[in-house]
Amino acid sequence: MKLRMITAIAMSSLLLMSSSGTAVADAAKPGQSMTHMKTAPGIASTLEAAGVILYVQGGATAAVIGESLSEATSQVVFHIPITANKAGVQHVGSNIIFFNTANNQHLTLRNPVIDLSKGVVSATVPQAGNAKVDILTITNAATAKPKITNDRKAKLRTTAYTGTTLVLAPGVAATIANVLGLPAGSLPDGLAFGTADVSLYTKLK
Repeated sequence: MKLRMITAIAMSSLLLMSSSGTAVADAAKPGQSMTHMKTAPGIASTLEAAGVILYVQGGATAAVIGESLSEATSQVVFHIPITANKAGVQHVGSNIIFFNTANNQHLTLRNPVIDLSKGVVSATVPQAGNAKVDILTITNAATAKPKITNDRKAKLRTTAYTGTTLVLAPGVAATIANVLGLPAGSLPDGLAFGTADVSLYTKLK
């Protein structure tokens, strides 16, 4: 009961999903690009069973697919604003948080950077001395091709990458378990994290 109350409080600020199972972002504008990240079915309930909740902060919003995180097929959807970066795109000012409600330990993935050329998502981790760490591996980065749409009326170009698959990079599962004070082996190495769609909006000349 206590865990569910804490979870409810922590999730109260998150954007709840509509009955259609989709979340709606603001209308696209040049310079207002977005990552739409959806966790794999079951990872949210696996974490919640261990007392861990997953959320975002700093300009990002999140939603839950399903009635609760404890459902076996529950998923968390993140909408994270991004900016251009030499490596690809960066979630400036947005963090992904793993929070252990049992001991108040947390792991912060700060300013994640999606690098399709290297096939990784990296982030700064304060709990690791602010080291930049490859946290996720993009398993289909080599075959990810963008769909480009030009809206001449709105003078907007959309470059969209859809269905990129994400797994925890080697060693990251053990690091998460260690920082959060979970038993060794709580999270399997290479755990399927989810999928991500990236939409880049630029002005059409």
